[in-house]
Amino acid sequence: MEKIGKFAVIGDSESVTAFMAIGAAVRKVSDEYEAADALRALAKSDEYAVIFVTENYAAKMEQLMNKYKEQAYPAVLPIPGSTGANGFGMAGLKKDVEKAVGVDILFNGN
Repeated sequence: MEKIGKFAVIGDSESVTAFMAIGAAVRKVSDEYEAADALRALAKSDEYAVIFVTENYAAKMEQLMNKYKEQAYPAVLPIPGSTGANGFGMAGLKKDVEKAVGVDILFNGN
C-alpha cells in the first residue's frame, strides 16, 4: 500500500477528534493498554507512514515506542494531548539529538 500522506493518531477522545477533520485515522483509547494495542495494530497494518501518540500514553508505553523508533516505518511520534505537553516528547527529542551528534546542542544541559 502507498504510505505517503497516511497517518494515524492515538489518544483520548478530546485530543484526537480534531484530527478526523484533516483525514487522519483516529484511535480513541481510554488507557495505555488500549493505546498499545492500537499502536501494534496500526503498525502491523503497514498502511501508515506516521503514527502520532499523545504524550500521556506514549510515556506509559515508552518501551513499545522505542521498539518502533528502531524501524524506518512507521515513524511513531509523541504529541501533546488536550491537557498540554508533559515533556515526554521533548525529552525524547533531546536524547535522540544527543545520540546523533554526541552533545546536547538543543538545550545546553537544561
